[in-house]
Formats: sequence, structure tokens, C-alpha cells
Amino acid sequence: MKLKTVISAICIAVSSQAISAELYDNHKNYPGGSQVSFNGNIYEAKWWANPDQSPGAKVANPWETPWELIAEGDGATPPPEPEPQPEEPVTPPAPTPAPEGDYANYAEGTRYQGGDIVLHENKLYRCKSGVTVPWCAGAAWAYAPGTGTAWFEAWEWVSEADLNDDPVTPEPTPTPEPTPEPEPENPSTTDGYRISQAQLDATEASLTDGPVLSAVKEAIRTLDNALVEQVTPLADTNPDNVKRVEGIINEADWNYMFPKRAPEYTYRHFLQAVAKFPAFCGNYDDGRDAEAICRKSLATMFAHFTQETGGHTAHWDVPQWRQGLVHVREMGWNEQMRGGYNGECNPDVWQGQTWPCGTFANGEFKSYFGRGAKQLSYNYNYGPFSDAMFGTVRTLLDKPELVADTWLNLASAVFFFVYPQPPKPSMLHVIDGTWQPNNSDLANNLTPGFGVTTQIINGGVECGGTVEVAQSLNRIDYYSNFAQYLEVRVPATEILGCKGMKQFDAAGAGATNIYWEKDWGWSADTPDGAAYACKLVSYQTPFTAFKAGDYGRCVRKNFPDVQITE
Repeated sequence: MKLKTVISAICIAVSSQAISAELYDNHKNYPGGSQVSFNGNIYEAKWWANPDQSPGAKVANPWETPWELIAEGDGATPPPEPEPQPEEPVTPPAPTPAPEGDYANYAEGTRYQGGDIVLHENKLYRCKSGVTVPWCAGAAWAYAPGTGTAWFEAWEWVSEADLNDDPVTPEPTPTPEPTPEPEPENPSTTDGYRISQAQLDATEASLTDGPVLSAVKEAIRTLDNALVEQVTPLADTNPDNVKRVEGIINEADWNYMFPKRAPEYTYRHFLQAVAKFPAFCGNYDDGRDAEAICRKSLATMFAHFTQETGGHTAHWDVPQWRQGLVHVREMGWNEQMRGGYNGECNPDVWQGQTWPCGTFANGEFKSYFGRGAKQLSYNYNYGPFSDAMFGTVRTLLDKPELVADTWLNLASAVFFFVYPQPPKPSMLHVIDGTWQPNNSDLANNLTPGFGVTTQIINGGVECGGTVEVAQSLNRIDYYSNFAQYLEVRVPATEILGCKGMKQFDAAGAGATNIYWEKDWGWSADTPDGAAYACKLVSYQTPFTAFKAGDYGRCVRKNFPDVQITE
């Protein structure tokens, strides 16, 4: 499984897809883990799906199709969708005669653009601009204008009067003697609504100051790269968390556990990756056993390394649990190959605008295939990871090879380990006890243990069945061996597998809203009723709660007439 987290800015909320599954396109390839909408149902690719391998194709056996049905349109819960913006859906007026004018009828699956107007059941609707544009092409049961369960997320009702380009000239009336106009109390009617930068900063601080977001902020805290570059084995100046790791694993241990690794996965690179994230194997001031948590974190991480990038070869001279980190680049790919995981580089889509892809000398887009210990893939993961590591999206979008050739090949894996993927918690918070399942989690059989970390990584493929699948059994074997080698106590009650585990959902304890989105609500305090604010949501947008200033950037983006004052 590749890391295909839909992450933004400083937060890789490592999610494979945007929140709504895209409509299936029979002309496209889909890598394993991709989710698509087909005939109102949601399917996930179990492995690579070629063009024309339709999710609806009839097969005699489940292994003959790369697709797995994960949600039905009728009565089943669809993939997580943005929560409704208005508290009550906007109800259009009573039926009226068909509007005059040449407007196309709404058609499910049509790739609408922001501002497009369609006719549906004698009413006109406009596709909203912004990050929700793709939903206009979504499944009709969810997004058909006026009738879908979440139509108001993608569309807005418009009247013919709104479209009239020829304003009616009123009858002339006697002109009274001019009198001085009083100064308006709020200048928003003439030169845009005004908000001070201090107001934006205060709102951002108050909305991100809760205990859950504070715990995540601490977990994803990073060290300056200049200090990371100084890390070498046994250096006195190494950070405390690096010294703790060195006390558990020395270079000889690294060579023993990963004897078949690619040469780019050096012991020093691993220590640098650890250094970048001080909370990984860091200290706790509340009595938790930091060394025990560190040992368990290492055993967990190494087990998943080995499943994701291992040799899996029975006849090698070392057991399979010691065959991890063999692949630093996705099998079959090299740095000169074109067309690799760059469909979202299109500058007409918001992912391509937010994380603009690098190009080769001839103008073709760079390839964002899997690289590193967690096989980071796609520009919408490389860009945010780059922003988190370097403060700019450009570094890794222009030079994605750095994720294979430098300490980033392991830092990307630690990054994934400490970041949440709402509604999933981070693996770090599962292991150190920060995440505690609530009643919804318990009803889904989601309990602390190694098994739930498999659910976090690849639950859609490996978890939920009546038996453990081969991949999950591999992970359990690798974890058991690493735990024994690293002296990790594994309680007899720990759930190691993930059979019977349902996926995390929006009612679970890990469902943290971490992205900023336009607040579509109405305000009595502004002249036009617009909120001139953003709110936290669970689905990916270009703005994250973990990057200072993104709240203000969200407001500017979604309310272009706002004036920010110092």
C-alpha cells in the first residue's frame, strides 16, 4: 500500500483520496487503494486496475476483478462527505414553469465547471466555484441539484432574475433636494467588508486551541533542518529522542534487521528522520513510560516497513521479517519515466493549482510514483510534505527524487506515523494511549493494539473480513519478530489482527476536523449576510489548521471582496 494521503500544507493527513470518490472513468488506470463512484456505489481498487476494467463487470470469482464494493448507494453509508454547511438545506421555491433560455439539463457524471448553470426539474442551479466543483459531477443520489442528499454542497439555486443582464429602468421620480449623505457605519457596502488581521489571528487561535488539536500539534512538531543535518550516530549533540533510539537500536542492529535494504536507507538517515519529529520516541511528562512506547513504536513501524517495501521471498538467506526496505522506488519506475501518478497536476483542478507540479525540460510533468519507506505518491502528497519539511511546496514538487535519495526516504514514513488521517487517529496516538476508542469505535471493533494500526494503513483492503488476509498475517508475523528482538512486551490480550474491524467513521474518537473551508452560514452582523469566516472540516482543502495563517488565507480565498486591515 502506498502512502497516498491527501494532505495539505503542513499536514499530510494521509488520506488516499479526496473526500468524495471520483466518478469512474473507463479511460484511466487506477492504482491499488483508489476509490471511485460507479452507478451510485463506491468501489476501492484492491490492486492496479487497467482502463475498461469496470467496477460493474460481472465476474465468477472475486479475484477476477480488481474492485471491491465498500459502500452501496441505497441504504449504505457512503464514503465520508463534507458535513452540510447550512444547518437547514436551502429549499428552492415552489415549482414554477420551466425557465426561459437555453440551459442544458443536468446529467449525472458530466464534468461541470464552477459557474455552470443547469436545468433540473424546472429549476436552475449553478455549480459552486472552489474546492467543491468536482462534486457537481458526483453520483446523482448525493449531488443531483435540488434532490441529492448533499446537493447544496455542490450547487446553489438561482432565479431567472439573477441571470437578467438587462436591469429594469425604474420610472423617473421627482428628485429631492440633495442632502449630505451620512458616513456609513460599515464600509463593506462600498469598498468591501473589513476584518483586521488581529481578528483573523484571534479566531484562528481560538478554533485550534482545544485539547485534541493541541495534542496533534505537539505530535507533529518538527526540528529545524539545519539541526537535522547535524545528526550523526553517537554525536553528543543529537536530540534526546534520537539518543533514546540509539540506546535501543545501534548501527549493528540496523544492519541485522534490514540486511537486504536498498543502500539509500542508511542508519544515519533513520536517525535524521527521527530527529525531524521530536515527539517520536520523545518524552512524556505525565508518567507514561517513554522507552516502552518507543520500543513498541519501532516494532510497529518496522513491521509495516517490511510489508510495504519488503522482499517477501521465501528462499532468501534471511527470514522474511528481516527483508524490509528493499524498495526505495516503486517497482518498475525510474526518475526519467513520464506519466507517473500525475493526473492531478492538471492546472484546471484545485490540486494542480495548490500543488503545481514540476516539469521536465520538455514541459512534461514530473512523475510522483511511490518513493521511500511508505511509498509517498501523488503531487497532493509531495507538495504538503515538502511544505512541512522545507516551508515551500516547490522543493519536492520540483525534485521528487529527494524522497528516495535523502533522509526524506525515512522521514516520510515517520511523518505518516505521527500524523492523523481523520477519521483515523495517528499510529503514535494509538500506541502511546492518547487515542482512546469511544462507543462508536468499540462498536466497530476498533481497539488499541497492533491490529488497529493495520486498519489505519490499509484497512479498506486487509481488514473487516471473517478471516485474516495474507497481508495482515504477514504484518502480525513481522511485528511479533520485531517485538521479540526489541524486547517489547506483547500482552496476550493485544489484538494483533484486524479481521472483523470496521473502518473508522465520523463518529469515532479520531474524527478530528483539521482543514479550513468556507463558512457558508448566514451572519446578522454583516451587510450582505455572508459569514466572512472559515470553519474546520474533515475533508481536504488547501488550508490546514496546523499551518499558522491558513485561516486568514482561507478567508481571503473564499471572500475575495474582504479587506484585511492591520
